[in-house]
Amino acid sequence: MTSAQVHDHAAYASQSHLRDYVIGFFLSLVLTFASFGAVMLKLVPPGMGLATIVVLCVAQLVVQLVYFLHIGARRSQRQNSAIFLCTAGLIAIIVAGSLWVMHNANTNMMPTHMSIERAKLRD
Repeated sequence: MTSAQVHDHAAYASQSHLRDYVIGFFLSLVLTFASFGAVMLKLVPPGMGLATIVVLCVAQLVVQLVYFLHIGARRSQRQNSAIFLCTAGLIAIIVAGSLWVMHNANTNMMPTHMSIERAKLRD
């Protein structure tokens, strides 16, 4: 490869990355304004507001992962994808375990109304 070919390849790669960032930026803006508009302008029926926001949130997450974090199915992105999946799995385990511990602590340590009434009757 000559130096001109290397330079052309590098210029094409940087333009491709810049194009991806610009597309991701505009998609993120559109999704953000769609979420804002759905809530503030009441563009969706009252019962569908939360579902609409969740769908737009998931779409925003996918845009962020694909265009900015470069998480995808291409061969060059497999390592990023594997690391992301491991991180997401660990976070899910930690959150689920914390919720489980807090639920059991609340169930086993907080007196219920009935146990307070029984304690009063014993006195």
